[in-house]
Amino acid sequence: MAPEEKAREKIDQLLEEAGWAVQDYDQFSLGASLGVAVREFLLVSGFADYLLFIDREAVGAIEAKPEGTTLSGVEEQTGGYLSGLPEEIPHSHNPLPFGYESTGAETFFVDSRDPVPRSRRVFAFHRPESLRDYLGQERTLQERLGELPDLATGNLRECQFEAIANLERSLAEARALIQMATGSGKTYAAISFIYRLIKSAGGRGVLFLDYSLLA
Repeated sequence: MAPEEKAREKIDQLLEEAGWAVQDYDQFSLGASLGVAVREFLLVSGFADYLLFIDREAVGAIEAKPEGTTLSGVEEQTGGYLSGLPEEIPHSHNPLPFGYESTGAETFFVDSRDPVPRSRRVFAFHRPESLRDYLGQERTLQERLGELPDLATGNLRECQFEAIANLERSLAEARALIQMATGSGKTYAAISFIYRLIKSAGGRGVLFLDYSLLA
């Protein structure tokens, strides 16, 4: 089996585990499931490895690559698929909002509606219900993160204030890394930011893991 065929076999499995019905182009049925992934779908810009449909409307595409491919360099190709949908195909947005690049071992995702669309690594393909929920939101999470209210100093130390402010700025640009020294109040800063994320940006399902409790 060729490397790309192995990747597609794994991608098929991951899609099915996420609740997608995976079908071939010559016999697809959009009523088979809430989410349908159609292989080798012909677009104006070429064949998309997978075209994604939710509620019978096209919402995104997946570009499959052999394992070992640097996916950060494939985003432009996926963008061509998102903007290459024939007009007669029912769709939610034009260009399509959701793009993936995947080797089966690694997957990147982008929401083209973001102010600064940028592919980011994800653990798995989103469930159709999750993408449908995203489509129902007036603004993307990245937009909401860019519109957080000014951070009040309150009881925050200077290093905590700086960490939270910079973290919010980096998340609005679809990237995040925070590093603070031992004893600088990392837990308080993290909880303060999570509170703002939930209250002002509509954050949900936030995982807070304190490694000091696991030592």
